[in-house]
Amino acid sequence: MAMPPVITYFELSNGLRCVHCLTGAAGEYCGVSVDAGSRDDFPGMDGLAHFVEHTIFKGTTHRRSWHIINRMESCGGELNAYTTKESTVVYSVFPYGNFARAAELISDLVCNSVFPQKEIDREREVVADEISSYLDMPSEAVFDDFEDLIFAGSPLGHNILGNEESLGKFTPEVCRDYLTAYYNNKRMVMFYAGPMPSEKVRRVAERYFASVPVAGAAMPVSGIDVLKRGKPSVRPCFDEIRDLGIHQAHTVMGARIPDMFSPERHAVAMLVNMLGGPGMNSLLNVALREKRGLVYSVDASTSLLTDTGLFTLYFGCDADDVERCRDVVSGILSDLASHPISNVRLDKVKRQYLGQIAVASDNRENAVLSMARSVLYHGAVVSPSERTEIIKSITPDDMLRAASYLAPERLSVLTFR
Repeated sequence: MAMPPVITYFELSNGLRCVHCLTGAAGEYCGVSVDAGSRDDFPGMDGLAHFVEHTIFKGTTHRRSWHIINRMESCGGELNAYTTKESTVVYSVFPYGNFARAAELISDLVCNSVFPQKEIDREREVVADEISSYLDMPSEAVFDDFEDLIFAGSPLGHNILGNEESLGKFTPEVCRDYLTAYYNNKRMVMFYAGPMPSEKVRRVAERYFASVPVAGAAMPVSGIDVLKRGKPSVRPCFDEIRDLGIHQAHTVMGARIPDMFSPERHAVAMLVNMLGGPGMNSLLNVALREKRGLVYSVDASTSLLTDTGLFTLYFGCDADDVERCRDVVSGILSDLASHPISNVRLDKVKRQYLGQIAVASDNRENAVLSMARSVLYHGAVVSPSERTEIIKSITPDDMLRAASYLAPERLSVLTFR
């Protein structure tokens, strides 16, 4: 966002939380973020959250699919949605002056979807093709299988897309039950970003989103209650190789880390960024690609959930070089976990990290979606100045503790080759 945004919070008459971000940009955003993702799939129905996200666009009590897909596009806007392990987001981006149109449509989707059988059958084939396409990309599939192993026994383990067996269980009734169970005022946040004043946004939001159901007012027809999330147990480390007969080997190394509420999350995130973030000067890129020419791509990232977190490190290389790459990675991680970073180097790391955050915040769409996620899980948005102070306060000891979560002896490994 080019200008510093002004954030306002309010609550509708039905208790739905809302966040308004006043910006000077002509484009507007409106959507809902729902605290329900693939870990909340009904038992034996892996992929249900993602399937519902797909099929809420297929018909409501007021509209057919054709009318839904044209409602925002006809004014130059876009309608989008995505599902993660813990959340689903439905939103639109559109030119100024169309907020009421977007708000009415999105509220219709999340409150009144009917999931026509014909559309369900058609979308089942689309998602089956999506599942197959991932299986054809070992660099993607290795992450899904790694999570299956590290979260074994937990709903966090299965693929967000589900599988062909579970797809066959999705009926209009099951999809409507999912909406009833999770799409309510306590598990949702409505968000808006754009130049419209807060009071006007509040009036429009009240007109359309006051219809969002109150939690507990209705039960799924099937009797399936909302699943209570259980913190996944820590599994023993694993080290597996799966022979797929492919030319390039794909390796994921990773470990459990603190969750999104831990005060340590900031130091861990900055350390992982230094290790394998987008900068060409990341430790892993320099060591594996620039100095040794062993890999084409290497990166590291974190995924922070409400009750756990996951660090993953990926590299793709020739099958004969996997062990050598692993040795290099282990050496770097051992050094980080045993030697405190100097204050001079830490200052450079902070400066680069803060610069990357500033550049990333220029992507308005990502910034708006991040704002909604913050309100959904933290109740408020962290301002740029607050974030800067948090990062500047990180000490060498904080980085050393963060590195202990990534120590080689804590890592699990999965390789496709």
